Amino acid sequence: MKITTADEMREIDRITTARFGVQSITLMENAGSAVAQFILERYRHANRIAVICGKGNNGGDGFVVARKLHRAGRVVEVLLLAAPSELHGDALAMFERLPLRPIVLRNAQELQAESSHSLVNCDLLVDAVLGTGFYPPVKGFYADAIAAMNGSGKPVVAVDIPSGADSDSMSPQTDKHIAHADAIVTFTAPRPAHVFGDLTRGPIVVAPIGSPPEAIVSKLGLELTSARDFAALLAPRPADSNKGMYGHVLIVGGSVGKSGAAAMAGMAALRAGAGLSTVATPARVLASVAAFAAELMTEPLAETESGGIALAAIESGRFQKLVKPITVVAVGPGIGGDRETVQFVHEAVRQTKAPMVIDADGLNAFDGHTELLDGHERPLVLTPHPGEMSRLAGITIKAVQADRLNVARGFAREHRLVLVLKGNRTIVALPDGTAWVNPTGNPGMATGGTGDILTGMTAGVIGQMPNNIPLAAVAAVYLHGLAGDVAAETMGEHSLVATDLLAALPEAFRRAAHWAKESTTRIGG
Repeated sequence: MKITTADEMREIDRITTARFGVQSITLMENAGSAVAQFILERYRHANRIAVICGKGNNGGDGFVVARKLHRAGRVVEVLLLAAPSELHGDALAMFERLPLRPIVLRNAQELQAESSHSLVNCDLLVDAVLGTGFYPPVKGFYADAIAAMNGSGKPVVAVDIPSGADSDSMSPQTDKHIAHADAIVTFTAPRPAHVFGDLTRGPIVVAPIGSPPEAIVSKLGLELTSARDFAALLAPRPADSNKGMYGHVLIVGGSVGKSGAAAMAGMAALRAGAGLSTVATPARVLASVAAFAAELMTEPLAETESGGIALAAIESGRFQKLVKPITVVAVGPGIGGDRETVQFVHEAVRQTKAPMVIDADGLNAFDGHTELLDGHERPLVLTPHPGEMSRLAGITIKAVQADRLNVARGFAREHRLVLVLKGNRTIVALPDGTAWVNPTGNPGMATGGTGDILTGMTAGVIGQMPNNIPLAAVAAVYLHGLAGDVAAETMGEHSLVATDLLAALPEAFRRAAHWAKESTTRIGG
């Protein structure tokens, strides 16, 4: 799903009407209906609802919301922050369709007097004051209205975007003159602030309102991942399926003290749907890896004195023989930073022609040698966290975090590979400059081993989608975050550990398959 600017969304609306014949008033009707439907489903016990409307099209959406909720049997009050004579166009038309008399407020004094009644006695507020066409800062009467909403203590559903927010901003927004929303319902496509703005801890729903896909264009080169994007992966499998149809993953990693990383990656590949998963690891830790799960196959590799993988694994031809029947290779989980192991990693990447996923110390092996990472030689997917990215890019972690999108895009373009920059709103950057932003995941996943789970999952999904490796990486990131969300529901964010994601993956797949059939898209919540 494309992410668009506010100006691009206005153009999308215009083209929808001019070229595709969907009238603007129909778009408004559909928008308000989507918000009302969300409220009726999410806030079933909210009987008294106050809808606070501005004089523009956001207020027009609010009038539709009020009409729909009134007809559904809710007790609705409309607070109009303008004189009716100030309404124009579609907003005026929707105002005239209201089946109830609005409360007209024209100054701070009237707002204060009414707030003590309407906002105190309602169960839910609908913020329909300012939409994504607004550019901050907000001043005067509307700022007073936002302050009243924020001080009400009532849950707030924002129409399109919380009033006062800058819809084109790609940074978190903390201005006191932004409405505090518990949920947001926006339309057609998200704007940057919906994805990057930290505007709510609740759900953001992107609802279609009538614009055909052909009308939705953007120059940002940003996509928001939804389950619909990889619906084929989630579809029921053919009755005559066999394990050979879903890929054989080779995980190369592990060392003394870090065998669990390789084992988790191997099991994650299977949980992600791979047909077979083999872990190639130093002989000294093989028994530990094998004991992790009966489903894992294991292969011993020559080892260094410190218990890492030795260069002899390459020089003997052992590694090359292992790779021959393999669909995808993942290198790095628990592999360690032994000097000879670094040489092994360099040679393994140079000689392997199958698609590769590189993570953890597999990435650190290329610190100062990023010229060896060339996606032309074979498809490469790198999955760094900010610290690993800083070493690859030769900049500080602070610099990475300050410009995550461009850092990821620049490296992916330069090296012609897929770059997965992990973190809040994980970014999957492609060689053509397109970047996918992931909406799933939570802070509880900031714990050791979750990156190893992602490595294995990415390899496992590539094994099933070898002809579309970028989309496979996008899908793996989404499902990984969703598994974290599922796990956090029962384990909590503080107690979540990496293996909880393995247990949560079946439910994550089930939810994603369900959401792939829905017309709306959810961001968080």
